[in-house]
Amino acid sequence: MKTVDVASLDHPGLSPYAHLTEAQLRNRLHPDEGLFICESEKVIRVALQAGVEPVSFLAEGRCLPQVERLLGDSVADGVPVYTGPRELLARLTGYELSRGVLCCMRRPAQPTATGLLASLASAGPEARRRVAVMHSVVNSTNTGAIFRAAAALGVDALLLTPTCCDPLNRRACRVSMGTVFQLPWAWLPSVAQLRQEGWATVALALNDRAVDIHDPALKSHDRLAIVMGTEGDGLPDEVLRQCDHVARIPMRRGVDSLNVAAAASVAFYELC
Repeated sequence: MKTVDVASLDHPGLSPYAHLTEAQLRNRLHPDEGLFICESEKVIRVALQAGVEPVSFLAEGRCLPQVERLLGDSVADGVPVYTGPRELLARLTGYELSRGVLCCMRRPAQPTATGLLASLASAGPEARRRVAVMHSVVNSTNTGAIFRAAAALGVDALLLTPTCCDPLNRRACRVSMGTVFQLPWAWLPSVAQLRQEGWATVALALNDRAVDIHDPALKSHDRLAIVMGTEGDGLPDEVLRQCDHVARIPMRRGVDSLNVAAAASVAFYELC
């Protein structure tokens, strides 16, 4: 294991951790050079098992055994492991590295929405397919929680509109428990594309068109996309008009809605 002791946040190897914003790490102009920061031993292990390329590690000295376990035989020797005093690293991250280790990783290439939907459809007419669509969901905690629920409850892939939070945001990765590396996902330019690709759509919303989430008509589709919007504003009228169905989750005690991640979990369980 190649450890590098650092005494200053100005060390060039710490630039991705200390000086680059999430947007700069993502590098929209040169996606093949994009990076992201992954946090905690468990989540990093899932990423490595999925074939994501590590660039470097950052860990307190007490946590170097975690990095040794992660390295194993899965990555090439020579990936630098930066380490330093707890006080220095706390200044870098804003808090103690209670989860032990960070890893700077190369952003994997993402499929296009068209390619991803086509690959799901190629399974044959007898296969029931379900995709989840996040429209303008900007909260990283919700994004990670939706990924985790989708992976657990049988969703085949996730699609996100360009205004959504990046699934490789550090907090989203952590909250997802690494499922962002297990579940296929892609950026979706427009919800209208789903109908053009032959998918039925159901929006989670409260309006006059909404039927009960248990309605048998919703389950009758072989290819169904479950569309959810940002918390508070929900889905815009334009998107609702583009969807074949609108569904609501029955509520009690005057509660009219759930957190978007909780609502997504109910919908995935019922429709998948």
